[in-house]
Amino acid sequence: MKRARVAYAGGIHHAVSENGSLRLIDGRLVNEDSVVWLPPVVPGIVLALGLNYADHAKELKFEAPSEPLAFLKNPTTLVGHRGQTRRPAGVSFMHYECELAVVIGKTARCVARSHAYDFVAGYTVANDYAIRDYLENYYRPNMRVKSRDEATPLGPWLVAAADVPDPMNLRLTTSVNGRVTQQGCTKDMIFDIPALIEHFTAFMTLQPGDLILTGTPEGLANVQPGDEVATEIEGVGRLLNTIVEDWRS
Repeated sequence: MKRARVAYAGGIHHAVSENGSLRLIDGRLVNEDSVVWLPPVVPGIVLALGLNYADHAKELKFEAPSEPLAFLKNPTTLVGHRGQTRRPAGVSFMHYECELAVVIGKTARCVARSHAYDFVAGYTVANDYAIRDYLENYYRPNMRVKSRDEATPLGPWLVAAADVPDPMNLRLTTSVNGRVTQQGCTKDMIFDIPALIEHFTAFMTLQPGDLILTGTPEGLANVQPGDEVATEIEGVGRLLNTIVEDWRS
């Protein structure tokens, strides 16, 4: 099942996909173009991986990590499908990061790898924009890079785990203004989903709705105001986002 959160007619609604339209929880059937798309989940914690694809680490001239390189993100970074993300004035390089996002389904603490998928509610698409000008280095992403408001589009759908039988073999594709600029596959993650859940829950508790952003493959490109960026993951969804100008730093 594909579920969404949308704003429509003055309210916030949960909805499901139905023949190219949206069926709101109250039974109304509405056109996808008539709603404002919201992030499909409201997490308490957003965990994100750096350098979790060997080709991306090589692209940035770093060695592949020997253990997960992770950082926390503010939930206010999230914006929905068809939303806008600001490019700060004066920056020289801002790029997308197409990522499979894992949504936790129940309280998870000290979860063994062999049981990790039991704690997954489903999956969605994330685009975790980064601004290279602001990076301290790729091992310690700083606050201005990874906790910027509305700088991480998420959605459109939360796809149930049961409907994604092999999350470790999904194609990832990014297009800018219709031109493919990034391609990869989740099978190339250095640390797979069970390893990440086992790693994080060994020292912290994850709650329903919390997110793990699993990293991006190689193929970064600079984006400019006016660009439409589409990040797509096989079987999960196609997430659209537009870059707009911003005078703020």
